[in-house]
Amino acid sequence: MTLALLGFAMIAVFMTLVMTRRATAVVALIVVPIVFALIAGAGPATGGMMLKGLAQTAPTAIMLMFAILYFGVMIDAGLFQPLVRRIVAWAGENPVKLMLGHVALVAIVGLDGDGTTTVLVGVSALLPVYRRLKIDVLKFAVLGSMTFILMNMSPWGGPAARVAASLKIDPSELFIPMLPVVAVGLLSVFALAWWFGRQERARLAREPVVADSAPTADISDSALAGAFQADPAALRPRLIWLNFALTAVLMVAVVLRLAPLPALFMAGVALALAINYPRLADQRDRLVSHAGNVLSVGVMVLAAGAFTGVMTETGMIKAMADSILTVLPPQVGPFLAPITALISIPANFLLSADAWYFGVLPVIAESAAPYGVTAEQIGRASLMGGPVHSLSPLVAAVYLKCALLDIELADLQRYAWKYALGLCGVLIAAALLLGVIPLAAG
Repeated sequence: MTLALLGFAMIAVFMTLVMTRRATAVVALIVVPIVFALIAGAGPATGGMMLKGLAQTAPTAIMLMFAILYFGVMIDAGLFQPLVRRIVAWAGENPVKLMLGHVALVAIVGLDGDGTTTVLVGVSALLPVYRRLKIDVLKFAVLGSMTFILMNMSPWGGPAARVAASLKIDPSELFIPMLPVVAVGLLSVFALAWWFGRQERARLAREPVVADSAPTADISDSALAGAFQADPAALRPRLIWLNFALTAVLMVAVVLRLAPLPALFMAGVALALAINYPRLADQRDRLVSHAGNVLSVGVMVLAAGAFTGVMTETGMIKAMADSILTVLPPQVGPFLAPITALISIPANFLLSADAWYFGVLPVIAESAAPYGVTAEQIGRASLMGGPVHSLSPLVAAVYLKCALLDIELADLQRYAWKYALGLCGVLIAAALLLGVIPLAAG
């Protein structure tokens, strides 16, 4: 019981530090387990415990670092710019096409897992048309947020990466079975976009808008480069089809699991740099330009390895799970996967991502294991509440979006809450029906 109390206290301290912004997630993930391991009497063995955790999360960290670098290089080379331009031209000022195109644009640009870039591209490419047609920008925010959350479930996205690191599981084992669920979610967002578009088309038929500026069916290279936060000198328009083929082959290899994800993305980065930037100076510039994003994510996942290593090797995580099992009715245990999916909705809104995935989730997974519920199933269930996370006041990107759209967070929450809950319901239903998470173990 002493170890269990220490474990719960350790999680409480970690969550408090992160939620109150007294420490960054990286600092808390390293310092807190060291302190509690020493209290538990681990002494000099603490370092070895941390290394065992690091060994298990290192492949995830490597995969994330090279995935971010790969998509960063593709953005620099201009892979997505022609697609964005075509979507903008196709949408024109037809509300239905505009909103369907918005979802498609976010789905494409959101592949890299960078929410800031996705917001900036959407704002640069489509927001002027929304405003010219006097379409409520809250609809813009809803469609963008819901689509990005789905694309961010990829192995290199923030939530999935945290789940893989905290539960020490293979990101591909977590995500590949989720693909049909993500597809169902995307179809539901496209349906919402179509419905929004029909509403706006009917409104425009009643209240024609006199444009205060000429319609624009295109967006300049410099504007797109600025939205993607890319260096115009790094663009490689002549290599667009080669880059597209390389990316398509890489994605097929990821889905088919032809090799471990870290190896696939390492090879992808090497080829992308060699093809697009054969000069050593250019390759060095690309690496330096993305070093900040790569380092911040890699360091966080490795720090999470130290945290989970101490929790596991000291026996805290097992002691906490055993204490929960003593009070958990046996009839409830087999249903912990759908219960976790339901809990993830308020948890994703009320807790920071680090607090939920690193603090709470490992305890749930350990408690579910005796009932035959796997860590992968608990991990997938924990992602189901993602849509409401896009409305959480704890997410910095939400404030950027509100600032760019000139809206209040409270207004966005009131308007979008029903759509976020609806998408959570769609994801949970699809996951249960498709067997991605079991209704009951066994």
